[in-house]
Amino acid sequence: MDDWRDAVRGALGLPAEVAVAELGVGPWTTTWSLGARDTRVFAKTAVLRHAPLLDAEIDGLAALRATSTVRTPAVLAHGREGSVAWLAIEWLPLSPPRDAGAALGRALAALHRMPAPPASAGRYGWHVDNFIGATPQANGWCDRWIDFWRDRRLRPQLARAAANGHDEGLQRSGERLVAALPALLRDHQPVPSLVHGDLWSGNAGSVGHEGVVFDPSVHLADREVDVAMTELFGGFGREFQSAYRDAFPLDARYPLRRDLYNVYHLLNHLNLFGDAWLVRCEQAIGRLLAQA
Repeated sequence: MDDWRDAVRGALGLPAEVAVAELGVGPWTTTWSLGARDTRVFAKTAVLRHAPLLDAEIDGLAALRATSTVRTPAVLAHGREGSVAWLAIEWLPLSPPRDAGAALGRALAALHRMPAPPASAGRYGWHVDNFIGATPQANGWCDRWIDFWRDRRLRPQLARAAANGHDEGLQRSGERLVAALPALLRDHQPVPSLVHGDLWSGNAGSVGHEGVVFDPSVHLADREVDVAMTELFGGFGREFQSAYRDAFPLDARYPLRRDLYNVYHLLNHLNLFGDAWLVRCEQAIGRLLAQA
C-alpha cells in the first residue's frame, strides 16, 4: 500500500487487508473509502501545498463539535506521509439535508445561540485564517461587523477578481457596494455567533432524523451569513427554513443582508471557477446598489 494508507491503517488499528476505493478527485483533495470487516472510514488526501485545507477542516470540525449542537463527523486521525497529507473521519451514511430539514434547522439555531468564547472579547473573526473553498479567508479580529465584512470579506474577493482580470466594471460597482455598506447595514452590530461559514447543501446532510454538517469554514460572525448561504443554491427545503426561524427569528431587513452576504460567495465562485459567474456577480451587486 501507499504510505498514507499504511498510516491510516496503523493509526486506526485496521487489519492488513483494507479495501480502498477512490470516491472522487477534486481540484484540491481526493476522497476515499477505506473498509475492513465491519469498519468503514472516510478519508481525504491532498498534496502538501494543499495540506492547510485539511488543517482548517480539522480545526473547524473540532469547534463545531465542541458546541454539542449540530452533528459533525468525528475526526479519527490525520497526518502527513511523504508528499501527502491525509485526514480520516467517521463514515456516515448520508442522505440530502432536506431529509432531516427541521432537525437541522433547529440544530443550526442552537449553534448560533451559543455564547462566543470569552477570548474573542465580543469581536468578529477567528483565531486562525482558513479557507472558503480553496480561497484563503482572512479572519483577523474586528470590533465592528461592518469593518469585518468590508475588510475581511468583500475587499479581498474584489482584489482577487482584479488580479484575475476583472479590473474595470466589476471593480467600479464593487467599490460602490463597499461605499454603500453603511446604508445597507444601518449600524447592524449582531452578537457574534460561531458559524459554519460555507453552508451550502454539499456540506450538509442527514443521518436518519438528524442533520449533519461538514467541510466548515468557521469563524465568529453574523449568524445570518449561514442562513443566507442555505438560500443561495437551495437544497435545504422549507422545513429547514421554517424550523430555523421558529427557533431563532430573523428581522425584516434580513432579505437585504442575505443578498449582501451572498455576494461574497458569488465573487468567490468567480475567482475559483471563472467568467461564467461574472454576470451573476454584477446582477447581485446592481440589485443591492438600487436599494442602498
